[in-house]
This record gives sequence, C-alpha cells and structure tokens, in this order.
Amino acid sequence: MSQDTLSNNKRIAKNTIFLYFRTIVILLVSLYTSRVVLSSLGVEDYGIYNVVGGFVAMFSLLSGALSNAISRYLTFELGRGDKERLKVVFSTSVTVQIILSLIVVLIAELVGIWFLNYKMNVPEERMVAANWVFQCSLLTFAINLISIPYNASIIAHERMNAFAYVSILEAFLKLGAVSLLFIIGFDRLIVYAILLVIVATLIRLIYGIYCGRHFEECHYRFTFNKTLIKEMTSLAGWNMLGSSGYILNSHGINLLMNLFFGVTINAARGLAVQVNAAVTQFVNSFTTAVNPQITKSYAQNDKDYTFKLVMMSSKYSFFLMLLFAVPLIAETPIILKIWLKIVPDYTVLFVRLTLIASLVSTLSTSLYTLALATGKIKKYQIVIGSLSLSCFFITYICYNLGMPVEMAYYVYILIMIVILYARLKIVSELTGLEIKEFLKRVVIRAIVVSATVFLFTYVVLLFLPNETILNAIMVVSNCLLITAVLIFFTGLTYNERIYLLSILKNRVNKN
Repeated sequence: MSQDTLSNNKRIAKNTIFLYFRTIVILLVSLYTSRVVLSSLGVEDYGIYNVVGGFVAMFSLLSGALSNAISRYLTFELGRGDKERLKVVFSTSVTVQIILSLIVVLIAELVGIWFLNYKMNVPEERMVAANWVFQCSLLTFAINLISIPYNASIIAHERMNAFAYVSILEAFLKLGAVSLLFIIGFDRLIVYAILLVIVATLIRLIYGIYCGRHFEECHYRFTFNKTLIKEMTSLAGWNMLGSSGYILNSHGINLLMNLFFGVTINAARGLAVQVNAAVTQFVNSFTTAVNPQITKSYAQNDKDYTFKLVMMSSKYSFFLMLLFAVPLIAETPIILKIWLKIVPDYTVLFVRLTLIASLVSTLSTSLYTLALATGKIKKYQIVIGSLSLSCFFITYICYNLGMPVEMAYYVYILIMIVILYARLKIVSELTGLEIKEFLKRVVIRAIVVSATVFLFTYVVLLFLPNETILNAIMVVSNCLLITAVLIFFTGLTYNERIYLLSILKNRVNKN
C-alpha cells in the first residue's frame, strides 16, 4: 500500500470518526426533538408542517441539481490544486445561488400559495397557520440555498470536525426552539416555523465566518464568469432530471398521500422519514468522508484507487445500514411506542418499508459520486431520472385505482432495484468500472448477508413473539450479534478481515 493511499485512508478514517460523533449526538437530540414536537403540535399540526414544508422543499428541483454541480467543481479544482480557479468557482457559485434563491422565492410565491390554499388537503381552521409555515419554510430554504457553497467548501477541504461541531450546534438550537413552544402561548405551529428561520440564519452566519477565516477562496467577490456558469448549468441541467426524480419520490409522494389520504398519513410518513434519516446519518457520515477522495482520485486519473473506493464505500455503506435497520425492522412497534408514546396509524409499516427501500438505494450511492466526477452525465441522468420519475406516476395511477397507501413504497423499492443495475451499467461505460467485479464484491455479498440475517430474525421473532421490553432487548441483541458476525465472515473479504483485525489490535496495544 503506497504512502499516499495510506494517508488518504487515515484521513477517511479520521473524518469518519468526527462525523460519527456528530451523527450520534444529532441522532439522540433529533429523536428527542421529534418526540417533543409531536407531543407539542399534535398529530394534525405535525402532519401539516411535514406536508407544507415538504411542498416548499419540492422547489429544490431548481436548486439541488446546481448544488451538486457546485460541490463537484469545488472538490475537482481542489484535487487539481488550481487556487485561482478555485476562487473563481467559489465566488461564481455564491452569485449563482443568490440569483437562484430569488427565482425560487418568486416562483414559489406565485405557484405555491395558490396550490396550498386551493388544492392541498388542510383543515380550514388551520389554513392561516399553514400559510405561516409556507412563508417561513420558504425563507429557511432560501437561506440554506445560499449556504451551499460554504458547506461544500468545508467538505471539499475535508474539515469534517468543523462540519460536525456546527451540525451539533444546529441540532441543539432546534431542540431549544422546541422547548420554547411550551413557554410561548401563541399558536405553536407558527412559532415553531419562525424559530426554525432564526436557527437557519444563525447557522448560515457561522458557516460564512468559519470559511472566511480558514479558506482563502471563500472571500466572496461579485463574479459572473460566463464560461464557468455555462459549464455548471450544463452539468446542472442534466442533474435536474435526476433531482426531479428524487424530489417527486420524496416530497411529491408526500403530496399524493395528502391529496388521497389526508394529513394524518403525512404525520406517519414524516415520522418514518425521521427514523430513516436517523439511521442513514451513519451511512452518510461515512460516504461524506469518502466522496471527496473519489472525486479527487478521479481528477488525478488514479482509476484503480477510485474503483476500490467506490466498491468499498458501496459495500460498507450497505452493511452499516443493515446493522441498524435489522433490529429496527424487527422491533418497530415497541421502539416507536417507547420513543413517541403517540404512534399514528401506518407509522410502523411506513418505517419498515422506508428502511428496506434505503437498504436497496444505499448500494448505488457511490456510483452516482463517480458518475458526477466524470462530468459526463447526460446519458446517466436521462436514464436514471426517467426511472425515478416513473415511480411518482406509477404511484399516482395506483392511488387512482384505489390501491392502499403503502403501494408507494412497493413501487419505490422495485424501481430502486432497476436503478441499481442501470447505474452500474452506465458508470461502467463512463469509467471502465467492471460490472462483474462490482456484483461479486458488493451486490452478491450484500444479498447473502441480508437474506441470512432476515431469515434468522424471522426465526427469533417466532420464539419471542410478545411485544415486551425484555423480549425486544433480546431480539435486538441477537440481531446485532448475528448481523455483525455475518458481515465479518461473509460480507468482508479475507484481506479486509485481516486489515480490520490489525487496526483493532493496534488500538488495543496503544491502550
């Protein structure tokens, strides 16, 4: 193993540790915050906040694609070491995001208010509060949009400690905002929306100050580089097709559920999203640490190391997700009861299906990072975007035919399986990544481990069927143990096992 590769692996490990620390703290704070918000707002207002906030988030279709392009260009130029070009990229990115935020706000005000007041399924007596939530969510969205180049700079420089600390501060500020709901006597839904705007503003200022002090390119000067903007928008234009699929599969499906089934269903879906987000944060912490290395190594034309990182990231991400998902799926009812006390209908089913869907999609996340690194994503986004969009329209047809609300998840899981193969096929054509090697090292091992784990879990539940805390602890413990053992002996290669054991041995010797 070369010195550069060893250094990069150490950097990934160090950054992953910082991000895991961030994830654990945020997980604990966020889960408690969600419980307090549900208790404070009630099921109906919680559902209103989720569906209205999700509707505003749909406008990220216009911004999400460009945000990915900005992150790619910053990381790519940093990998090439061109500091002057990096300054131009950053300032141009901020200018574009400011302009884009104004466009988003204008379109949202013209279209969104009409849709909220005349089409969405919101109780009449809560329409005033819903409009407040809309305006505050829109303002928060615009603030976060302008923050993207600063956040991207921190990740591109791999300063994950700063990213972790600011994220933890944000989680505690949101908890503080929720705590104030019990003190202020005004409409709690409106107050909550306003407090989140204040939190977003404070976090935006902190990111700006940190980047200005530590990164020389992060001193904004009005720059409108037409050539660079053309390159970014070309990349973003194709990204938009892929982003539209993601937006419609998340927030669009949320709207369909609202139109066909009402705000109570939105509350259940919102809680399922919270649980899934808590679990996927552990996976995202790992991929956030690895992704800059994938882009930089590709920029340096080190394809062997790039492919190794992609396969490692895909496999490890899946196993990390599996380690948390299996016990949660097994004991969803009692875990939700302990966490929330008030468990809306359909929440248990939605949580289980959401976690299964995330397991499937996790396998191909790093393939997207590699595709984006090439800059040649026209075919990728046409194919993957079209498949993603089909999920929304198939779900709409199913609902029109009177099928149950959970059909959205079954459709999504099936489409994600198809997308995995499509991503692998296209990325192979773009970069030379071997399909058979990826299937052998990643997909087959993932299928074998997960199938065995779920079969074992089913058997355990047959012998411990009662939903008691003691049984739940026993089931969770057994699930974690068997999952960890299967991952180690079946999921990892011989060299990976030896490497992992050597790390553990070194840690023990140091202590």
